[in-house]
Amino acid sequence: MPGISPKSEKNDAAKPQRRDPYEVLGVSRNSTDQEMKSAYRKMALKYHPDKNANDPEAADIFKEVTFSYNILSDPEKRRQYDTAGFEAIESESQELELDLSSLGAVNTMFAALFSKLGVPIKTTVSATVLEEALNGAVTVQPLELGQPLFRKVEKQCAHFYSVTITEQEAQSGLVCRVQSPDKSKFKLLYFEPEENGGLSLALQEDSVKTGKFTSAGMYFLGFPVYRLDQALNSVAAAKDPDAAFFKKLDGFQPCEITELKAGTHVFSVYGDNFFKSASYSIEVLCCAPFSEEKDKLKEVEAQILSKRAELSKFESEYREVLTQFTDMTNRYAQEMQAIDDLLKERNAIHASYSTAPLKRSSSSSKIRGSFKEKDSKKEEKDSKKEEERPANRKKPTPTKDKTKRKKWYNIHLKGDRTKPC
Repeated sequence: MPGISPKSEKNDAAKPQRRDPYEVLGVSRNSTDQEMKSAYRKMALKYHPDKNANDPEAADIFKEVTFSYNILSDPEKRRQYDTAGFEAIESESQELELDLSSLGAVNTMFAALFSKLGVPIKTTVSATVLEEALNGAVTVQPLELGQPLFRKVEKQCAHFYSVTITEQEAQSGLVCRVQSPDKSKFKLLYFEPEENGGLSLALQEDSVKTGKFTSAGMYFLGFPVYRLDQALNSVAAAKDPDAAFFKKLDGFQPCEITELKAGTHVFSVYGDNFFKSASYSIEVLCCAPFSEEKDKLKEVEAQILSKRAELSKFESEYREVLTQFTDMTNRYAQEMQAIDDLLKERNAIHASYSTAPLKRSSSSSKIRGSFKEKDSKKEEKDSKKEEERPANRKKPTPTKDKTKRKKWYNIHLKGDRTKPC
């Protein structure tokens, strides 16, 4: 139709042209995850809304940078984009990242509501905190190994801690764990020193609910330790209950840093709650006394990787069998209905082999029968009452019979007395 073409061209022209994610971040197609992460952090800090409140162009660039990094930081999405471009990426599965420090009160309430409803909202660390750390304007508190510390951090604020380890302790491995008994939402951060004396964010772990508390941990054991991103593919899994099982291990990805060198290292706890502060305990341990746990963790993670590979094959087999089961169930219902219909037809044919009409009782006969039944029941009830009456109890005589007897006695007997014998 000739009228459709101009309208279609107009709509295509109205759509914003997306730039290549690699071009947006300024990295090559062969760049590593760490290189992309470093490029993203620099650009996100540069164009963050906190620093460019009156610049709408900077806000658009910030959104474009975040969208591009969401694609390239996910191995599956990156593979899909490299294969078929933006069309291969489902917009519904894109995770929503929010910097709560730039949200108004109303938007923050909506974000908190979606979070409680189970919608995966991935928050980012406040640009103010990152900039202060980069400029070296934060207070860092020393933390002793094996000495837990209990504190409370305000929302969108951070506490910084420094831990110094020897060469021997570095070889044994280091673990930093944070827990919140109040189930507060927080982030565990690890910073690397810059040449100007500042700190740049290198690792980030979001707290997750485990039993009666929330927790987050970083494990530097000298071998790849995997982290599980539970929000990955959660939107797609919500549409298909079976997908929740088959996609469960998709977020099982190795941590970028496997070991720490001797020297001073900085960790931070960031309050990620929407409206209130976060209570927590932080503890940094040397893994020398935990050699057995270290070997067991390595073994278990290897088994999880094996299971992740098996799930892909198992899913295709499961889907095939499930389709067959559904077909068999539908056929079962159809066959049952067909058999019932044939049996009804058979009974109707059997009943047709007769010349005598069926006798049917009229409604009047039914009514008469019901009345007779009631009368018989009443007589039976009266007879039972008579049998239950005491033997010495005389049956009352009607007064009418007594008067008749008296009249008869007066007339006949008294009259006879007047006659001579």
